[in-house]
Amino acid sequence: MFRRSIYKTPAQLRAMIEPGFITAASLDAAGAAIRAGATTADVDAAASATVVARGAESNFKLVRGYHHTTCISVNEQVVHGIPGSRVLEPGDIVSVDSGAQFRGWNGDSARTFIVPDPERTEMIARREELSRATERSMWAGIAAMASVSHIGEIGAAIQEHLEANPPSAGGDWGILREYVGHGIGRKMHEAPSVFNYRTPDPGAEVKPGLVLAIEPMVTAGSEQTLIEEDDWTISTVDGSDGSHWEHSVALHADGIWVLTAPDGGAAGLAPWGITPTPPA
Repeated sequence: MFRRSIYKTPAQLRAMIEPGFITAASLDAAGAAIRAGATTADVDAAASATVVARGAESNFKLVRGYHHTTCISVNEQVVHGIPGSRVLEPGDIVSVDSGAQFRGWNGDSARTFIVPDPERTEMIARREELSRATERSMWAGIAAMASVSHIGEIGAAIQEHLEANPPSAGGDWGILREYVGHGIGRKMHEAPSVFNYRTPDPGAEVKPGLVLAIEPMVTAGSEQTLIEEDDWTISTVDGSDGSHWEHSVALHADGIWVLTAPDGGAAGLAPWGITPTPPA
């Protein structure tokens, strides 16, 4: 049986740069639209307009049964929230997941935003801490990809970072187990799976040509989740807040490049002493 290789050629890696940039631009637009009083549909529309203006199409809309450019998850919702009439309120923690397909290649990325609220500074601080911990664990995984030998070590690096930086209020961060990162290329979701925690399986070899969507999904409480009645939205069982950060990342012969970061990942990787290099 023929099985497509999970490793891309240098030309294929170069072709993935533009969809990555378009995906990043869609999240910039989404972030600019997030404010108290805006609906999640407003935020989705801003991202969608950017994707279309750049000559791309939403790869989320290519998923059967899904009709939006983004997933937008608020507060106890962690991932796969459907944009609609929900009005954002001061203090909300909002995770936006977006993607674009351009000339047959895909980008996929997510960021978490906090709606400003000058009245509830303690809640804002807790939610900012959750988002920051999730984002930094993602960068720990990306940095690991630059040097490890197998994909399982990426998940271990994510979990180790979260364990080493627990919530200031005590307890532990929850790491979603049922939802994981993935390969990306001609399709938005490809093999292999990228777990956000330690597993006994070392996973596929990490070598030039590998492109992964690294995306920790972290909660401020229990990792247990449920699927809402819309059959899409994933929320925490205990009502604790969730955060989701994601980048599509390419490893090539000369180094690593974060396809969905406007700077290729330079700022995020600097604390690990890594300078990203675009595929030649």
